[in-house]
Amino acid sequence: MIGEVTRAQVAASGPMATLLYDDWYPALRSSEVAGKHMARAMLLGIPLVLGRTTEGKYFAMRDACPHRGIPLSYGWFDGRQVTCKYHGWAFEPVSGQCREIPSLTEEDSLDPSRIFAAAFPCEQRDGHVWVYVPQPGRGRLRPDMELPAVPEVPKFSRRCRTAHLAADLPCNVDHGIIGLMDPAHGPFVHNAWWWRSRRSIHAKTKQFEPIENGFRMIAHQPSTNSAPYKLLGVYGQPITTTIDFVLPNRRYEIIRCGDKWFASLTTVTPTAENQCRIDVCGAWNIFRNVPFLTSMAKFFGRRFVRQDQLTMIQQAEGLKHNPSLMLIDDADRPAKWYFELKQARLESQATGAPMRHPMSGPVTLRWRS
Repeated sequence: MIGEVTRAQVAASGPMATLLYDDWYPALRSSEVAGKHMARAMLLGIPLVLGRTTEGKYFAMRDACPHRGIPLSYGWFDGRQVTCKYHGWAFEPVSGQCREIPSLTEEDSLDPSRIFAAAFPCEQRDGHVWVYVPQPGRGRLRPDMELPAVPEVPKFSRRCRTAHLAADLPCNVDHGIIGLMDPAHGPFVHNAWWWRSRRSIHAKTKQFEPIENGFRMIAHQPSTNSAPYKLLGVYGQPITTTIDFVLPNRRYEIIRCGDKWFASLTTVTPTAENQCRIDVCGAWNIFRNVPFLTSMAKFFGRRFVRQDQLTMIQQAEGLKHNPSLMLIDDADRPAKWYFELKQARLESQATGAPMRHPMSGPVTLRWRS
């Protein structure tokens, strides 16, 4: 985790955001729940306890015993069931079903198996544990209920390398996401010899098109003022970049150069209504024989994400006063689409009507960066 946010910085957080439910969110790295170790996480304001059974199944339970509310994470996990520290109630963690209440006698008619602690669908992809968070008040999900596919990084060959980054942001998820998709901050926030400088600012034209639950920056030649893209020129093949944004919080980037490729999935996940976390997972088959490439990628990646994190910390100082804000065309048009997509999804969930996409067709945007 890059530079965890302090209490003072969290206190500076701005206004809360409306959260999107009925979708998958990354809770933590899968390495945090190895063996019989349980880990705690906060997701959309919900305290969770996560782990992995001896059968290899990941689980995510609300970190509260349904009896008296003590966090289950204070209890014990033997690889098969989670036992509450307070009164010894035991639960099968994947379903949340109660298996045992030690205080019951033969005369008691209560059937423990009819009691369920809150448990959420949980899957592992690309080194992250993903949790499906339903709308509050929806009740327990049926095991046979069809859910959306769990997100994962696109891959184009069997052999590849991967790396992960994460950072806490003291802002609501809306500000985190529009910062993620903002095309104009690069030369200022990421001003560095290994990325780009203010002197390199020039006019750009990009084509966008609507996709399901989001929009796509159509395949194009990457920016000539970004050093990492220039390195791919050694392969002597045309280089293209495609960038997708998909609700509720996902940015996919795919860079192709012949049979060489780099792909990433970046998410901005609300941990609370006014706090979020950025997670990056990258995969690639480029420069596979270069020594220490993964270490170098992580070093520069941490620098890059830390620059975004520091900017968000500074922005939070202003947002705590709830100032009036503005979005301009064309550089902020993707941010406008995000808010329109989010509102369309909320309306669709409330009415049951099909989601209305704010984009009617391809759009050309122009800005300088």
